[in-house]
Amino acid sequence: MSFAGKTVSFHTLGCKLNFSETSTIARLMQEKGFQKIAFDEGADVCVINTCSVTENADKECKQIVKSALSKNPETFIAVVGCYAQLKPDEISNIEGVDVVLGASEKFKLLNYINFSGKNIHTEIHNCEISDVHTFVDSFSVGDRTRSFLKVQDGCDYSCTFCTIPLARGKSRSDTIENAIANAKRIAESGVKEIVLTGVNLGDFGYGVDVHQETRKRKEYIFLDLIKELDKVEGIERIRISSIEPNLLTNEVIEFVAASQRFMPHFHIPLQSGNNEILGKMKRRYKRELYLERVAKIKQLMPNCCIGVDVIVGFPGETNEHFLDTYNFINALDVSYLHVFTYSERDNTEAITLEGKVDYAERKRRNKMLRILSAKKLRDFYEQQLNKEFTVLFEHENKNNIMHGFTENYIKISHPFEESLVNKSVSITTKALNEEGFVTGDLASVLV
Repeated sequence: MSFAGKTVSFHTLGCKLNFSETSTIARLMQEKGFQKIAFDEGADVCVINTCSVTENADKECKQIVKSALSKNPETFIAVVGCYAQLKPDEISNIEGVDVVLGASEKFKLLNYINFSGKNIHTEIHNCEISDVHTFVDSFSVGDRTRSFLKVQDGCDYSCTFCTIPLARGKSRSDTIENAIANAKRIAESGVKEIVLTGVNLGDFGYGVDVHQETRKRKEYIFLDLIKELDKVEGIERIRISSIEPNLLTNEVIEFVAASQRFMPHFHIPLQSGNNEILGKMKRRYKRELYLERVAKIKQLMPNCCIGVDVIVGFPGETNEHFLDTYNFINALDVSYLHVFTYSERDNTEAITLEGKVDYAERKRRNKMLRILSAKKLRDFYEQQLNKEFTVLFEHENKNNIMHGFTENYIKISHPFEESLVNKSVSITTKALNEEGFVTGDLASVLV
């Protein structure tokens, strides 16, 4: 069936993985004749890809639906993604939503589009998450500089605060051969940087039996994947989006340190610097292991950028527990934090735990860590001044200023020059500007 002449727009919430999947859904629709237009142009179909981590998912979704209908009251609205898998009935009560598609069904959106008018009743199509065994490969397009490449989905872990296994199912992966093929397609499009994405990226390796529609036992490990990706010509940079500390092996660290394509930049979830709280969270490591991982990275890559996820206000987290986390992070040689305020999630074990932390106290702890993060980032940037790096500039032009990132994720600010977009340029870092970004002297354009 052709949808020639019809228009579609997208609104994506959440993680890099969602952005890669939105791009795949968009490609599938464009192949059938849809024209992709901006969200505010009132498309015939509006696709909202949702996130389960978002604290106010219901409120956000309602606002986006309302905004879409204000542009075109007859737009066919499809809500897909993690929130759609977890709370389909909740979404179906939002006025104006035509169809809700769960974890497997979102890639079959074309089967559910109706142009005979708005649905009188919202249709829900999703299966039990335990029945989701397929892997759908995805990568993002549209950014001339960077592409998010999905190589893994789902999670076998049972962290007590997390709904992602309920929204995405068990861990499963692409094949190495197909991941390489996608990386080559990305390289052919002119993109210089790939960001590897997944729900639990370091758990890469579980295959999928397409005939039995079941998960096969582990065939590869993450190290096998990155060794092969490192050989792909045309890609200058590869970043690992996020990897659990217990899965970030010494072998992976050593390989990245020796690689010309994998960048000296890790994002490693910590969640708490207190072992008692880590135990209540059912994390698979203690803080001593985290300390070892950071030390190993800095031993081999002294200029490496390290990002940290941390949750404040988890049930049972006393002020002493929090200060233990604060002091642990303060002493760590890391570069920045992503700070999350704990919020209760239905169907998680944490919601049943005693020791609920007052909301005002959660906010206070969040603010303390965000201030610490700003201090860490400034300290990291100052340590990198008067050194030579390579910056890959992006296309965005804000007030005649462009930005790019060095190998180790220093954000560089420079007067906009069209000729520098998607180019790798040698730079000597010199100073921090008022916005907190780094400026420097550019040398030759390398690529």
